[in-house]
Amino acid sequence: MKERERILIFNVNWLGDVLFSTAAIRNIRMNYPRSYIACIIPPRCLPVLEGNPALDEIIVFDEKQKHKSILAKIGFIAYLRRKKFDIAFLLHRSFSRALICRLAGIPRRAGYYTPKRGFLLTDAFVPPPVESVHRIDYYLEVIKQSGLEIRDRHTEFFAGPDDIAAVDNFLVNNSLKNAGFLAGINPGGNWVPKRWPADNFAVLADKLADEFKAKIIITGSAQDAGLAEEIRRKMSHEAVIACGKLTIKQFAVLTRSLNVFISADSGPLHIANASGAKKIIAIFGPTDPRLTGPYPADNAVIVRKDSGCRIPCYRADCPDNRCMKMVTPGDVFAAVVNVLKTGTG
Repeated sequence: MKERERILIFNVNWLGDVLFSTAAIRNIRMNYPRSYIACIIPPRCLPVLEGNPALDEIIVFDEKQKHKSILAKIGFIAYLRRKKFDIAFLLHRSFSRALICRLAGIPRRAGYYTPKRGFLLTDAFVPPPVESVHRIDYYLEVIKQSGLEIRDRHTEFFAGPDDIAAVDNFLVNNSLKNAGFLAGINPGGNWVPKRWPADNFAVLADKLADEFKAKIIITGSAQDAGLAEEIRRKMSHEAVIACGKLTIKQFAVLTRSLNVFISADSGPLHIANASGAKKIIAIFGPTDPRLTGPYPADNAVIVRKDSGCRIPCYRADCPDNRCMKMVTPGDVFAAVVNVLKTGTG
């Protein structure tokens, strides 16, 4: 191992998974404290890693737009070649990522073996069964099998002073700064079967307002604004919609001010947990918290019901989504009461 390796990490594509990968990124840095470390991510995941002190450079690979054409990909490969990386850790299992690293002339390429791309890797590892380990450990295993030491396994998320100031202004402008009890609900998510019904969120939010005099904030991206408005219309109490009004980093800061944050399995759930949200209620259905649950789980409570289905289930066209519908507003409210009283689930 050279004292000053030039290291590239080719990351995965989803917010939650990129967040899970921060444990691997940090452990790579601990093994290579004086090396130059860069990480490739898609543009939508940039805020997850911005400000991460383990990285010297974040490289955006936009294969859907900027780097969609063959010519653009050739330019991207040429850029990587000029960087003269010594080793690439491929957390992503795709053929194209391995090919890019090979064409970029990176001499050592470490990642999970697949029949199609095995010949492109110099260090090809048999992956653990996908349904046997938490996603954090799935990514850590790549660097462990590369011979690196694993010292810890927690995620992390970074926000700056400007984000803190923006959230303070948001709370003041919405008359929430001195609210006695703030409850955040996050109804969206990139995968519809993981979402809890909008009607349930409305009933739960009203219950929190009735019992705790809670002020309700509905969080999410700009594309969740319609869903948030639907929930607000169904509520008896008022709610503040933050969808599209805060950046991801500002959302992370906001979660620290909440007395409770309620979400299904989603990127925002894991960002809230990594950012230090006080109390989290995580509603799980088709996914398995043992694999994608919040970690560490000291401040998080999992609410789920046995639907009789095989979990995890990745059926996008599920006809009834009963695993999520079986979880009632009463179930989630009881979890809130319990976690506020005892601090645990």
